[in-house]
This record gives sequence, C-alpha cells and structure tokens, in this order.
Amino acid sequence: MKNYKLILSAALLTLSACSVNNTKKANSSADSVANQTTPATVSDSLTAKLQIKNTIKIGEPVELKFTVYNTADTARQFCKWHTPFEPLMSKYIEVKDANGQEMQYKGAMAKRIMPPPASAYLKVNAKDSLSVTADLLKAFDISKPAKYTIVYVGQNMSGLAVKDSVSFEYVK
Repeated sequence: MKNYKLILSAALLTLSACSVNNTKKANSSADSVANQTTPATVSDSLTAKLQIKNTIKIGEPVELKFTVYNTADTARQFCKWHTPFEPLMSKYIEVKDANGQEMQYKGAMAKRIMPPPASAYLKVNAKDSLSVTADLLKAFDISKPAKYTIVYVGQNMSGLAVKDSVSFEYVK
C-alpha cells in the first residue's frame, strides 16, 4: 500500500509537469506568429510537397523529391530536422506496400536536444521554394516488386505541412 501511494504521487507529479501553459501575452498576434521558432507549430505559409517517378525499376535509386514552398510575403524558416534537408538521421516518412505493410526503416535514429539550435533552421525567401532529393533505398528495405505509398510524418518536428501522399510502382 505504501508503494502504491508513492507511485501514484510520482505519476501525478509527472503529469502536472507536462501541462500546457495557455497564458496570453500582450503582444499582437502577428508578432507572436512571426517570433515562433518551435518546430511543433505547423506554419500555414510553409508547405511541402512530395514527388516521385510513377514507375521505378529494381536496381535504380528510389528518389523522392521534397520541396518546401513559402507562400508568405516575407521570408519564413523551418526546422530541417526530420526532413530530407539533412542526412538520414530519423524516420520522417512511412513507406507502405499495397497491403498496408510498412517497410522497415534501416537508417540512423538521432537523439536531439530541444529546442533546436539556430543552425537547425533553413530560411525560405518570400514566394520562393527549396528542393532536395533523397534516395529511399538508403533508409528503407524496398526490395520486392510492388506498389508503394509514401507519407510524410515529420511535421511535428519540422513544422511543415504535407497534405498528400505519393505512390510508385517498383518493377523488374
């Protein structure tokens, strides 16, 4: 019984430390949006799009093009962590076959300090875009002929919104 009370007290203390602070600042809403640098907020002016060839032959690289668009009238920034803009350091996309089976991620998994340092952010000028290409074979076990679907899942870290998935046919 004594251990139960100790465990319950520790759990309540832990949960109370994780509460959200909803206090409002006196700054205008435009100032608060412009000064946000936390990667957990998805920007409405920064979006990303995935592109891949419809058909890829076994033995060819499986190149995914990742483009970030800034639709705002001013420059914006995003955290490059959990995007192809950095070497493969995390699983920021899911690759599934037509049966819904997820392909095994075989890349590195980096532990990060929070908040991200200034060097972790990339700037996108107003009405501009940045693109990068990544070979998925370096991080995923894609070896069998099939139709595959790719979904971006790194938005909580990068702050980028990707609305659509992409698919490709892997053929002999």
